[in-house]
This record gives sequence, structure tokens and C-alpha cells, in this order.
Amino acid sequence: MPPSPSRVPLAAADTILVGARVRTLDPDRPRAGAVALKDGRIAAVGDAADVRHWRGAATEVIDLAGATLVPGLTDGHSHPLWGVEMATGLDLTAVRDLAGLRAELAAAVREVPRGGWLTGWGLDHNAFGDRPIHRDLIEDALGGAPAFLRLYDGHSALASGRALKAAGITGPRDFAQRASVVCDDVGRPTGHLVEHAAMNLVLPAMPRPSSAHRRLRLLGLLREMAAAGLTGAHVMDMEDADAPELLAGIEADGHLPVRLRLAPWCMPGIDADGLDHLVALQRRAGRHWRIGGVKFFMDGTVEGGTAWLERPDCHGQGTDAFWPDPAAYTHAVHHLDRAGVRTATHAIGDAAVRHVLDTVELLGDPRPGARHRHRIEHIETVPDAQLPRFARLGVAASMQPTHTHYTRADHTDAWSRRVGAERAGRAWRCRDLRDAGAVLVLGSDWPIAHHDPRQVLATARLRRPAGCPEVAPVTPGQALTGLQALEGLTAHAALAAGEEAEAGRIAPGFRADLTALAVDPVTAPADEVATAPVRLTVTGGHLTHRATL
Repeated sequence: MPPSPSRVPLAAADTILVGARVRTLDPDRPRAGAVALKDGRIAAVGDAADVRHWRGAATEVIDLAGATLVPGLTDGHSHPLWGVEMATGLDLTAVRDLAGLRAELAAAVREVPRGGWLTGWGLDHNAFGDRPIHRDLIEDALGGAPAFLRLYDGHSALASGRALKAAGITGPRDFAQRASVVCDDVGRPTGHLVEHAAMNLVLPAMPRPSSAHRRLRLLGLLREMAAAGLTGAHVMDMEDADAPELLAGIEADGHLPVRLRLAPWCMPGIDADGLDHLVALQRRAGRHWRIGGVKFFMDGTVEGGTAWLERPDCHGQGTDAFWPDPAAYTHAVHHLDRAGVRTATHAIGDAAVRHVLDTVELLGDPRPGARHRHRIEHIETVPDAQLPRFARLGVAASMQPTHTHYTRADHTDAWSRRVGAERAGRAWRCRDLRDAGAVLVLGSDWPIAHHDPRQVLATARLRRPAGCPEVAPVTPGQALTGLQALEGLTAHAALAAGEEAEAGRIAPGFRADLTALAVDPVTAPADEVATAPVRLTVTGGHLTHRATL
């Protein structure tokens, strides 16, 4: 008997994948044994017996030797464009205390050429213990070199005295958005710069990499991501206006290793012309990249005192929105919604989350085709009353399980102490949101946390770092199942981007974005998933990573 028409490609397949345990996430056919690819799409899904009907003289057949094939893993929140500049210089992610920081700086500054800058990234707020962040704590380790050290949250930095002088920062500044140059009691800058507008004051004084260097770094990063199993990323930035040209230039010479969906930022003070410009940008696209959405900030971070909370944090901070006039944010979202543009809003505190949900509710009942047009990023603490509103309003929840690595189960970390025990007890409510019916897309927020999707899959289930059973899990009741975690990087990522008709499943006609892991990410122990070999990564039918078996 010939195979059913739904399994037969119109022409011989370009590539056939066999020897796999296929988790399709397609309810009509959840399991399969072979997949055929043609012209960047999935041409057929079937069993080993079907393969002979798909082959042609030029077809490549790849035996996955028992690996589990799943829809291509998509990072739901990443910053590869901004991150290749942000994550430069000294990697401080392993620093745990002030002594360690000073030692790292003293060693690194010896390699800085005369007149050069020392830059660093990934510095944990907890490294300062109970001390306020202050340049005096590091100045004597720098040997007089200007230094600019980004803290892990990406929303704050520590600048040395020489760096402040080079940037002309001598005292407090006023900003159109939530930001501050932190100063001491007599008005002298401490070096602690909070939020993007304050940090950006220093950037013009710093050396900037060339376009060629940025291109090399971006390509290298995307290849690393593909080797870890990623086929796509929702990119929550496009600060540089030349980003489309950068991506188009890469595609002129080959293929992007990871499919990118970009959301340029919308900041306070934007006018109608600026909003219309963001709408017009949505038409820009390449083969494996496109501008698809707009990114907002409703608040900042808990550790920086800029998360918008219903009640002040333990320092009396956290009572202001990132937009000085929250109604202006609502107006901007409604303007974009009328144009059919998707929005993603950074909202960490409970007041910020509430305001975004209120903004969507004011649009009226979800209109046909408008569900999940809007999403909220991070959602670090949220009360019970807000949970059912996500599903009711069609707002997708975008969360990053590995952010729990910066907190501790006993609430002794900087984040937990800031918000207090009650709010820390309802941190990163991934499971509660899923159980409330929300679409839950998972991501890494690279370079805030590592981009490896296997770590995201594992931490979503463990609520602690993989391979560290001695570490107590953070709010363990929020752990996801293996299937829910996989859906967060596949089917739910597609729903949040409005791509559910062509991505997030292994089904005929869908994009040929696929990931093959040596273990089943649903049933294997989570600690094993975190380090499982990636056998194959395919983006748009192109093999972007292939392990040697």
C-alpha cells in the first residue's frame, strides 16, 4: 500500500532524518520515526517504512542513531545584538565577593594598554554583600585605568572615577525615563549608574568595536547557540539602527545559524511619528530574520531599586514606573495595537505587571487574531489575583527560569531581601501561570544568563542550577514538567510570536527548524538534559550544527 498523501513530498526530499525518536508536539501525530525536509520546510513525517518513497538521487539521509528529535528550540528572550557589545571584556559571572572582584580587576588591568579601558560584565549584586555599590571599593585595584563594569542584570553598572571624568559626569542628572546617577550625601557620583539612560552617558567616551568586529562576534555567538541546540531567538532589542544592514550583510554571504525575530525598543517621550516609524520597521526582513514586535520597559530591576512594586521595597524604593507617565505607555501600546504590531513589555514588579494587564484590558475583549499580540517579560513577582488575567486577556507570559540562580531559597540574597519574604515567596511563578492557562514562553535573557537552552529546560524543572543537588531549589512548587518546559521553548514560543501555523511543531508544511538531543528532554532526568549532547541542529533546512557520532 502506498503511503498516505500527507506523508509524500511533492518531489524528492533534500534531507531525510531517520533513526530518531521524534516528539512532534503535533496532537494529530505525537510520535514518528522519520522526517523529510524540502526547500526549508518539513515535507513529510512518517516511519522508517516511508523513507523509500521520499528519496531521490540527491537526497541526504542522516541517521540520528536513537536521538530524540524535537521542534527547533527557540529562546523566547535573548539579546544577541546588544549582548555582543554588552558582554565584552572581563567575564565577572563567577565572582562571588568583593575580594574576588578586586583580585580579578587587579589581574586584568595589567593587560590593559596605556590609555585603554577595563570593561567587564556579569557582576552579581551579591558580590558586594551589605555594602552599597561604590567605586571606592575598587579604585585601588585599577591602577588608575578607567573602568566600566556592567552588573549582571544589564540595567546597572559601576564606573570608576577616571571613567566618570572621561564622560563628564560630575553630579546627578535628570532623565526623561527612570534612571539615576547615584550620588553620595554631598552630590559626588558613587560610580553606580542605574538604568540605560545613566549608563549610556559613559558609552561615547569608551572605545567601540568596528562593524567588522561586531559581525565576527555575532556570527561566533550564533554558532555557539546553534551548537547548543537553538534554532531561533526572540531578540528583545535593536538599539543600533544599522542592525538590519548587519544581518542582511551576513545573509548575503550565507545563512544565519539562528533565526532571529527582533523587537526594537520604545522609550518614554516617543511621539506619534516615532510610533509610526516603529510600525514601518515591521516590514523589514531577511531569510532568517525579521523585525516582529516592539519592546517596552514598564520598570527596571529589584536589585537596582527600579522595579515598580505595589508597596516599597525594604529601602523605600520601587514605587515609580519606568515611564514617568504610565498613561503615555498605555497610549503607545494602543497605537501599536491598532496597527497590528505585537508588543513585549519588561515588567518585573507586581505593579508593573498589573499596569500592563490593565493596558491590554482597556483594548476590550480579545479581538479575532489579536490573542497573544501582547506579552509580558520576566514577571518576577506577581500576586494570585493577576494570574488568571493572562489567559483571559490573551497576554503571553515570558519567563527565564535561570534567573532563579541569582536568588537563594533562604531569601538571603539581594533580590529577596529587597522585596521581602512575602513577595520572595511568590517568585517566578512559572507553574502557577501554566496552571492558570497562560501561554508560557521560556528564554535565557542572554547575556544576563547563559544562552544554553538545555540549562533553561533543566532549571525550569529543578528550580536550581543543574548538576548542583546540594543547592536548595527556589520556590520548588513552581517547577514545570518536562513536557511543559519543552513546550516553553517550542510550541508556546511560536504562540507568543503568532507563528503557531508554521513553527513549534514537527508537521508537514512547518518550517524545517529542528533539534536532536541524545536524550529525551521530556523524560530524562533534568540534570542529564542540561548536558545532553546535541546531535543535530537544523534551521530552515540548513544544518547549523552536526555532532560527530
